[in-house]
Amino acid sequence: MSHYVKFTYQRARVDIAPFNALTELNACRRKLLELGLIGLDSNGIGFGNLSVRDGETRNFYITGSATGGLPKLWATDCVRVVGWDFNKNWLRYEGTAIPSSESLTHAAIYESHASTSAVIHCHDLVLWRTLFDRVPTTSKAVAYGTPEMAHEIMHLFEVNDVRSRKILMAGHEGGIVTFGKNLEDAFGVLMRERSESSPCI
Repeated sequence: MSHYVKFTYQRARVDIAPFNALTELNACRRKLLELGLIGLDSNGIGFGNLSVRDGETRNFYITGSATGGLPKLWATDCVRVVGWDFNKNWLRYEGTAIPSSESLTHAAIYESHASTSAVIHCHDLVLWRTLFDRVPTTSKAVAYGTPEMAHEIMHLFEVNDVRSRKILMAGHEGGIVTFGKNLEDAFGVLMRERSESSPCI
């Protein structure tokens, strides 16, 4: 088990079929890497993850744990999540990689918002400070990658206007999640926020 993954996981099968969204996923990752919104931290630990829904199903493909700094991902760097139980802190998947530590967070968004087909989790400390409590924000007491975070996300969908398609993770410094009908849409949400939050020159 990965030190950073806080849930238990069960591999349903080793192989993962090629998925059409891999090209789109790599194109979006490339832009996020260039902006420093995903990558490696000062300790060499990868951060940031992306996912795409598998068609009309509840399943989704997500980047593997510790892949944030890789310049390009192959299908073997991703997993297909096929089942989860928030209360049991458990996840079932297909593939050889280890599921991202934020897999349950992504699952909570897909479960809460049927029209969402892509999710980006990145780190931007300046934007995070700007948006703090100005957009749907999780509790400071809730840590990343936990069942509590999944339940917190679902609660935000119940009590907040999520048409802005972004969530700030108060207990995960710099952590921001955006989502949309595809990765380009989710990336656009993030870029609009960065543009609107930048000081005028």
